[in-house]
Amino acid sequence: MSTTPQISVVIPLYNEEESLRELEAWIRSVMQAHSFSYEILLVDDGSKDHSWTIVEELARLNPHVKGIRFRRNYGKSAALHMGFTHCKGDVVITMDADMQDSPDEIPELYKMIKDEGYDLVSGWKKKRHDPLSKTIPTKLFNGMTRLLSGIQLNDFNCGLKAYKSDVVKTIEVYGEMHRYIPVIAKWTGFSKIGEKVVVHRPRKYGVTKFGLERFVYGFLDLLSITFVSKFSKRPMHFFGALGTLFFLGGFGIAAYLIVMKLYYIANGVVHRDVVNNTWFYLGLAFGIIGVQLFMAGFLGEMVTMNSPKKNDYTVSDTIGMN
Repeated sequence: MSTTPQISVVIPLYNEEESLRELEAWIRSVMQAHSFSYEILLVDDGSKDHSWTIVEELARLNPHVKGIRFRRNYGKSAALHMGFTHCKGDVVITMDADMQDSPDEIPELYKMIKDEGYDLVSGWKKKRHDPLSKTIPTKLFNGMTRLLSGIQLNDFNCGLKAYKSDVVKTIEVYGEMHRYIPVIAKWTGFSKIGEKVVVHRPRKYGVTKFGLERFVYGFLDLLSITFVSKFSKRPMHFFGALGTLFFLGGFGIAAYLIVMKLYYIANGVVHRDVVNNTWFYLGLAFGIIGVQLFMAGFLGEMVTMNSPKKNDYTVSDTIGMN
């Protein structure tokens, strides 16, 4: 096996003892049929069954198989991060271990990266074998992600993806951010993102490891990554602008109340005190919120200025540098 394989297949797994042998045999068959040099990284995310025993068995039988085992369940993002850290291939393929992703898609995904120049290619399960309780929220989730990110993908959450090695070595996946790898890649500077219709196979073994709560968490993660990606190095642009709007709103209400007070006095009109007016308290609240938001932006700028990563930028190429 060459030092740098053509393809690294990174597979996060959790309690997938039924499918691992069949999945490894299928991947091996595809690789041999196309004469690819390859490695398979099986990342056991704290399985409670015999998954790790099977990983050890596969590694003994096939020198291309490597395994990483977590002491407990950390989640898919952690498993992908560990796989990305240790993989060596020119092209990195990710897929789920439940046999719903087809290894037969690998050659075409590899071609799109190597020959067509894509940085990242995401699978699109156009025809899904899932209940409506899963497909409808998925469509809403994908629509919201397209709107906020500007990336025109139909299936952000598909586990079957292909990457240039530079992408997985540059981006950082944590928490539950595996759903937004295309978004992270785009905002890191990898803008050529493609999509390929892939086969979504019916589940053969086990049960899904995800519930409906993932869509709630997914939306919150999307807001988080949108904010961090756009404003992490310039928090005053967000908090300062929002604070200014609130403060100006409060100032406008106060000015209106003062003008009306003077008008009523000048014309002898009976009127109630300013402090008895609902608008007074609304304007006061706006002013206080505006100052707090502005101070949050100011503190954020101070933190950013003192951060050791304030000038941490992604460099793609250099010429004439030692």
